[in-house]
Amino acid sequence: MAIDNLIERISTVLDAKYTLEDLVRQLLWMLELITNMESTYLTRIEPDGSLQHVLFARNTKTMQIPEGLSVPWGDTLCKRALDEQCSYTCDVPDLWGDSVAARALGITTYASIPVVLSDGSLYGTLCAASSLKRRLTEHSRQVLQLFSQLIAQQIQSEQLLKELKDANTVLATASFTDELTGLANRRAVFDILPRLFARARAESRYILLVFADLDKFKQINDIYGHDIGDEFLCAFSRRLQENLRDGELLGRIGGDEFVVAALGPQDNPSALRAADALYARLSHLLSGQYHLSSCVIDYTGPSIGVLAADPERYTPDSAMNEADALMYLDKKYRKTAEQIQ
Repeated sequence: MAIDNLIERISTVLDAKYTLEDLVRQLLWMLELITNMESTYLTRIEPDGSLQHVLFARNTKTMQIPEGLSVPWGDTLCKRALDEQCSYTCDVPDLWGDSVAARALGITTYASIPVVLSDGSLYGTLCAASSLKRRLTEHSRQVLQLFSQLIAQQIQSEQLLKELKDANTVLATASFTDELTGLANRRAVFDILPRLFARARAESRYILLVFADLDKFKQINDIYGHDIGDEFLCAFSRRLQENLRDGELLGRIGGDEFVVAALGPQDNPSALRAADALYARLSHLLSGQYHLSSCVIDYTGPSIGVLAADPERYTPDSAMNEADALMYLDKKYRKTAEQIQ
């Protein structure tokens, strides 16, 4: 391949914004033409130096370097080449005749250059091999070096992109998570509810929406202190989370306010019965003793409003307001019941 054609081809490849695999396969094809070798391949070395893996390979004749091949790093030609600073030989049987892997693969001519990342770590090697004696020109050596650098740059670019994506995921998770309880926060709840309502409309189903407020939470803080108050909130959240059913959304939208939302039945009578059943389940679940680190709180339970919302009539905001109003009716009823007792 002429140098002008090579430069043009490399430029085209780099402009295409390939993945690592796409880039390497293009470079292996060019490397085969430049070196006149039967096999060209990229390897990855385990960080602990235990194994060397053939990631991508191009084989055009009888000698085959299979992709996925893993060999002990200590027995490889690549390690010998690095240790002895011998990046090319056309007489492997004479120079490294004790290499089991070389004998098994039938390698006579071998060229290898390390793929080194910017932090100095050894990623792997870029290699060319043949069962015949082949001369490696200085031009071919320079191309090997160039391709190794291009691959290292691509690896580092993809690693950086992954790190950025991971960081964004962490930030997104943090921005949608209540710091104290680990539940979905207000932002997450109001982000998910429209999608839940859209699905309910598509399936002609009701939404069961729960608004729960922790009665007497201020008294808990006043009597036991805010640390115990936070511990109680976490224990309350765990009870909800551990008894969450498939498809139910749970979130903390305020200091002592929680929301549960789920797809309900398709007809109104069934939806109303399901709302009553959900109210009973949560009332029983959330009342009772909470064993905390320094005390036991015998809790009478939160005030709960459960709405069976027709998604054709309610928006997420209006449904939340209605469930909140039902919660206040429950709070009023509970206070009246306490006074009578």
